[in-house]
Amino acid sequence: MRLDKFLKVSRLIKRRTVAKELADQGRVVINGRPAKASTDVNLGDVLEIRLGQKLMTIKVTDLKETVKKEEAADLYEVVSEEPSTL
Repeated sequence: MRLDKFLKVSRLIKRRTVAKELADQGRVVINGRPAKASTDVNLGDVLEIRLGQKLMTIKVTDLKETVKKEEAADLYEVVSEEPSTL
């Protein structure tokens, strides 16, 4: 699944266009490598997402094309959440 689609489906980012912009600005890292919006996300991948003043590290636990709002958080596990140093 594409990175921008995963971020939208998991509801980490509200809109896919915003997720694409975030990735294209280099604010998303998958397994230690900068990721573009079209980068494939796989089970077990660790994503570091810089949102404003926050650095969020998550692990992908499930991949689905569509989910209900209540089940969106089941797609990932938050590893850490801390203030961004940049």
